[in-house]
Amino acid sequence: MMGVKGRSGCYYLSLMLVLGVILLNCLVMTSFAAKVTYDHRALVIDGKRRVLISGSIHYPRSTPDMWPDLIQKSKDGGLDVIETYVFWNIHEPVRNQYDFEGRKDLINFVKLVGKAGLYVHIRIGPYVCAEWNYGGFPLWLHFIPGVEFRTDNEPFKAEMKRFTAKVVDMIKQENLYASQGGPVILSQIENEYGNGGIESSYGPHAKPYVNWAASMATSLNTGVPWVMCQQPDAPAPIINTCNGFYCDQFKQNSDLTPKMWTENWTGWFLSFGGTVPYRPVEDIAFAVARFFQRGGTFQNYYMYHGGTNFGRTSGGPFIATSYDYDAPLDEYGLIRQPKWGHLKDLHKAIKLCEAAMVATDPTITSLGSNIEASVYKTGSQCAAFLANIGTQTDAAVNFNGNSYHLPPWSVSILPDCKNVAFNTAKINSVSTISKFVTQSSEADASGGSLSGWASVNEPVGISSDNAFTKTGLLEQINTTADKSDYLWYSLSVNVKNDEPFLQDGSETVLHVESLGHVLHAFINGNLSGSGKGKDSGNSKVTIEIPVTVVPGENKIDLLSVTVGLQNYGAFFDQKGAGITGPVQLKGFKNGSTIDLSSKQWTYQVGLKGDELGLTNGGSSLWKSQSALPTNQPLIWYKANFDAPAGDTPLSMDFTGMGKGEAWVNGQSIGRFWPTSTAPNGGCTDSCNYRGSYNADKCLKNCGKPSQLLYHVPRSWLKSSGNVLVLFEEMGGNPTKLSFATREIQSVCSRVSEAHPLPIDMWDSEDDARNKAGPTLSLECPHPNQVISSIKFASFGTPQGTCGSFSHGRCRSGDALSVVKKVCIGSKKCNLGVSINVFGDPCIGVTKSLAVEASCT
Repeated sequence: MMGVKGRSGCYYLSLMLVLGVILLNCLVMTSFAAKVTYDHRALVIDGKRRVLISGSIHYPRSTPDMWPDLIQKSKDGGLDVIETYVFWNIHEPVRNQYDFEGRKDLINFVKLVGKAGLYVHIRIGPYVCAEWNYGGFPLWLHFIPGVEFRTDNEPFKAEMKRFTAKVVDMIKQENLYASQGGPVILSQIENEYGNGGIESSYGPHAKPYVNWAASMATSLNTGVPWVMCQQPDAPAPIINTCNGFYCDQFKQNSDLTPKMWTENWTGWFLSFGGTVPYRPVEDIAFAVARFFQRGGTFQNYYMYHGGTNFGRTSGGPFIATSYDYDAPLDEYGLIRQPKWGHLKDLHKAIKLCEAAMVATDPTITSLGSNIEASVYKTGSQCAAFLANIGTQTDAAVNFNGNSYHLPPWSVSILPDCKNVAFNTAKINSVSTISKFVTQSSEADASGGSLSGWASVNEPVGISSDNAFTKTGLLEQINTTADKSDYLWYSLSVNVKNDEPFLQDGSETVLHVESLGHVLHAFINGNLSGSGKGKDSGNSKVTIEIPVTVVPGENKIDLLSVTVGLQNYGAFFDQKGAGITGPVQLKGFKNGSTIDLSSKQWTYQVGLKGDELGLTNGGSSLWKSQSALPTNQPLIWYKANFDAPAGDTPLSMDFTGMGKGEAWVNGQSIGRFWPTSTAPNGGCTDSCNYRGSYNADKCLKNCGKPSQLLYHVPRSWLKSSGNVLVLFEEMGGNPTKLSFATREIQSVCSRVSEAHPLPIDMWDSEDDARNKAGPTLSLECPHPNQVISSIKFASFGTPQGTCGSFSHGRCRSGDALSVVKKVCIGSKKCNLGVSINVFGDPCIGVTKSLAVEASCT
């Protein structure tokens, strides 16, 4: 009996413990669950209005091992929210077959963001644009009978609802919505449908589709608000948001919704054949400050980290493999200065104003031509923004009895309506100069040497058992379903001895017209000519090339190549590719023509090398030769290498190669095309940030390859025995390939006597702030580095920018010695920008301190 009683007591004790644990878990979940709503001023989280700074990071454009660092750097940069699209075509490549592994692990990415203490905005779309292949739609969707994309079409709506519900259900199952205690505070349905005549192109079926999409999304009961960007007719309770370089003038479509900016473009995307666009940080900061000055409360950077279009994910056509976007975190996840640092300071200044901003609407007044003041004041809270939207001259502004100096195209932020904490045109952050340093492909103890070269020739024309014959010319995308970039069009032409081409010495010309994007023509096994489209707006190809034909059978093999499918515009899904004709043989002298368009053509989707599994390097077909075949089209290459030493991000320099795709240990690093060069004109040595920005305003890299360096993720490598596989389409020399790592050459800063104090000093006592004055700070980018040398130092009127500073007419003779004494040997140093430190070399002139240093 005693034993029974003892066991009974243990049972009740265990039961009580289990119930206690369950109750505790419920309490924990309840305590962290947040109610997210909105009013006309802001998103409201747990009853509190919030000013939120967000940044876009697309999980498949980086690797899972990069995610924690990217997220932490975003948090350190002052972000509250990470925003990402969801990419339907990588998650459901085959209908009802899902893939959420590796780089596609959306749930893990969201959990990591939440673990870091940040919120998440999930932009499900499922149309995403994003310079992503086919706008994110899977190709199988195109083949559903009766389907019409993005309109009031039942087959399309059924698939869109199914995938959207799938994503929402996955998030719910992991308790990741804020209403469940997770980090997801926003979701988006559709994307830029109201942009530039897109919606109107769909006629009377557009508005019912918009209303259906909104109703479908809200019916999924996520417990958080939904948005539609660029959608003026978004129905309640959907929030219409703004995308663009500037959104300060954006007007909500309802007095009940907050002013939100879902895409502030930090730069622009790179195209093969294009220059490299960039956007000055002074202009971005100006745009952000203006948005918050005029009532905005949620702003997102597109992109905060752009990343890489691995594999065949880039859209376009002709979108490059790099999706760097000139973002605060570069393609490799490294901090881009001064962009990251200046925006970090901006975020701190805005957050100092948050209490006043969420309490009331701004009172906006004009203080003169191009001068605007916005004041948020209620009770003891007061914050002000002063803007000079002129582009030419500085302005002296009187506000609340005080005088303020405003450079053109700048905003000053006054968190207490009195003292300037930040000006968008005055950068306190460091700048850096970095470059990629290449390593020789020859044997090297530090690793990274490419050796053991082997090759396999890709057959010209038809070589697969899966080839088929059809009368006439077939559109490419409908034929390949985008299983490959490549489609062969092959034909044998019998030329008789009495053909005029052969009798009178006429030059024979092959004329081919294609919808794009790239075309290679082979006659009797030899490459006779190639052509490519101009850009995404004009991807058509027309070639007329002299050819040599012989009596009897002549083989014409045309290789049509896509370079990313269209991702934007009304009916973008209907834009075709490939050879649609005519295809003709012409005799120039006698005018005779043979039209081949309606002949019996034989087709092959993809390459023989793909079919044989060459991309992972494991086939027995590879041949090693004493002299590696180079500069010939249609050839596969393979080499072995050990991982280069170190842990810094790694790229491969494709100098010497033509066009194709590359794989490392079976994973595609993307399309390469170093022979696609940018135009010679349009670039400038520097870009004036003053005045409205557009994607063509600030360009660099003119006359050079659009992309020469390609990201090789470290996590894809083993310490030794790595395999590189290349498919070269046009002809190149792979022995010129080399690995490259980024090294910072210089750390710089330039601060004037008129700069605000470092934002970190805002919370200091007034006396301490007054004594401190403007301060120049230098800091080495890596934890184990110290400042080893001072390359330049000048106090007075220095000229130039980081890497090209020069002394002005006014200069202190003590600047270099003072800076060396304070900074050499330190990881970080601070220097007061003051005549008390450097003396006064020119009385009555506003002076600056410019320093360039090296770290080792």
